Amino acid sequence: MKKVAVVILNWNGTQLLRTFLPSVLRYSNEATIYVADNASTDDSLDVLKNEFPAIKIIQNKDNYGYAKGYNQALKAVEEPYFALVNSDIEVTENWLDRIIELFDNQPETAIIQPKILDYKEKTHFEYAGAAGGYIDALGYPYCRGRLFDTLEEDNGQYNDEVSIFWATGACLFIRKRVFEELKGFDADFFAHQEEIDLCWRAYNLGYKAMYTSKSVVYHVGGATLNEANPKKTFLNFRNSLLMLTKNLPKNKLVPILFSRLCLDGIAGIQFLVQGRGKHTLAILNAHFAFYKLLKIYLNKREKTQLNTYYLHKNIIWSYFILQKKYFTRLKC
Repeated sequence: MKKVAVVILNWNGTQLLRTFLPSVLRYSNEATIYVADNASTDDSLDVLKNEFPAIKIIQNKDNYGYAKGYNQALKAVEEPYFALVNSDIEVTENWLDRIIELFDNQPETAIIQPKILDYKEKTHFEYAGAAGGYIDALGYPYCRGRLFDTLEEDNGQYNDEVSIFWATGACLFIRKRVFEELKGFDADFFAHQEEIDLCWRAYNLGYKAMYTSKSVVYHVGGATLNEANPKKTFLNFRNSLLMLTKNLPKNKLVPILFSRLCLDGIAGIQFLVQGRGKHTLAILNAHFAFYKLLKIYLNKREKTQLNTYYLHKNIIWSYFILQKKYFTRLKC
């Protein structure tokens, strides 16, 4: 049995499969390649069977979204190392070599992220993950190579291997046994920020996440749900609050949730001023959905929440007020 299972989640992504599967097949001899189909209604399955017969197909019974979709699919996968790869990822030669080496030689490392560059502008980092993710004290996610909408050019400044707080779900490597110990993704998230929740829960259990620049992939980003879609706004705002409820230290839970709810209100007003009222409504709906799920998520809290979850205290202040647009300019 091979050590790595490359598992690509698909939903009505025929063109993405045709565009990006060839690179995965070309450069993944060390892996078994699976496509987990979330009950597509296009011709995805026919294309896989006829044009990519080497791919193993896992058929989910419904469109479960990212979180439950992977939870269901990975039950059928036996390889010890999982590579969860978006359908809009182009991989490069030897992209798996260093990942396998790290997992083989560093038992404390449970999660790994490669360098993620923009498929459309390959000299720059891509929004979803870049060179590894962190959150600030208020739970706002950011990355080396990407602060909010500022994307850095890749000049080798992150050609290293470092501990990170979260790895992007666009291309996330995780040990099978750790994924199972964590009981997978939180299926109630459906999609967006479930990978940060997963990594945070792993961190609270003492596991390590790493970034390596010795593995490189290119990501389109927004191929399945772009930034203009209010549904994405809804999922991001709701899931962020749910994630904080589950994982924040007890003494910080109430003040940080209150701060985030207020800041969300400011974001809603900003959307309204910009003429993007549908996104303001999405934030309101996200808050109502959060209140509805609050009791359930308080019960989902684990016994241990560590206080040292953030690297920088206030990314919003640093970025918008102090105008520090690059990760290297931030101070811990």
